[in-house]
Amino acid sequence: MRVDHALSIADLAEAARRRLPPSIHGYVSGGSEDQASLDGNRAAFRRWRFLTRPLVDVSTRSQAIELFGTCYASPVGIAPMGVSGLCCFDGDVALARAAATAQAPSVLSAASTVPLERVMREAPGTWYQAYLPAQHAVIDPLLDRLKAAGVGVLVITVDVQIASVRENEVRNGFSIPLRLTPRLMAGGMMRPRWMIETFGRTMWRQGIPRFENFTATRGGRIITAAKGDHRAGRAAMTWDHVARIRERWPGRLLVKGILRPEDAHSAQRIGADGIFVSNHGGRQLDDAVSPLDMLPAIVAAAPHLTVLLDGGVRRGTDVLKALALGAHGVFVGRPAMYGLAVGGEAGAARALELLRREIDVDQALLGCPDVRQLGPDWLVRDDRLPL
Repeated sequence: MRVDHALSIADLAEAARRRLPPSIHGYVSGGSEDQASLDGNRAAFRRWRFLTRPLVDVSTRSQAIELFGTCYASPVGIAPMGVSGLCCFDGDVALARAAATAQAPSVLSAASTVPLERVMREAPGTWYQAYLPAQHAVIDPLLDRLKAAGVGVLVITVDVQIASVRENEVRNGFSIPLRLTPRLMAGGMMRPRWMIETFGRTMWRQGIPRFENFTATRGGRIITAAKGDHRAGRAAMTWDHVARIRERWPGRLLVKGILRPEDAHSAQRIGADGIFVSNHGGRQLDDAVSPLDMLPAIVAAAPHLTVLLDGGVRRGTDVLKALALGAHGVFVGRPAMYGLAVGGEAGAARALELLRREIDVDQALLGCPDVRQLGPDWLVRDDRLPL
């Protein structure tokens, strides 16, 4: 499928399913345990309905936003996603460049295989997302590396204390670090285009990729355990550690994985610049509440923070609902990864373009010429509709 033939994120998702080996597709698309959180993220958006405003001049429309002093053309950014190189050669760079071209924010995952210095050269302004242990000896050198590379926005993910149980990945023979199981190899042989364009090209150009950006030093190969354990020490992280990072980090600081209003208030209290309201896309604790459901209470609890949301966004209407409920911006993970799998940088750009086009049409039909005008009065919950 040509990426310009995709009419929706659902089209890209189906094309990605046909393009990727089943084990890798399961990693990208799946959630943890019974995938209740994954399903709940989508269900939350369906609980809200729009109140349209006709006879408003919408001949000129704007969906531009400003985050941390930077103007973006659209309120949709690309969330951090690990080992994107499994979907496309140099996937980390492709995602960052697609976002930069679209004038959208993007976040490089710590679980990436292209050195962050190269990503920053090719897509200046990219944010960096960290998985940090409660170890100053690891944190401090990484902060120095980020400063030297020109990273301006640091996102600390706090909802991956330990690895979740993702049964679909186990059944598909997938794991991180990657194990070359018979099921994994057989799935690759079923997708010859992926074998040539992604696996073969990566091996020819780079050899076996490494985890490049977990710490200040180069990590192990993705088929072996990282040096030490890249998850070790996260379970001991507390607000005290984040507060210390705030003291040492001169740039913008965001905390990702917030679902409680009191935690949003704590982030504001220690001087964070913003938060991601997120349940990790349904990939960590199953049956966790959806970010959208908690968004209004979190915005009320931390009025001085920039509040961003990810999880379950598949349509322009989803973006507008999140903005109306108080989000300052919305980030997507799987939609960009699907596009990446189908068409590399052009595919990721297509995912952003589809959402941007939908937002533009939806604004006109809603009667909202500027997304900055959105608020709770544009929505009604299904259970509050008059009978």
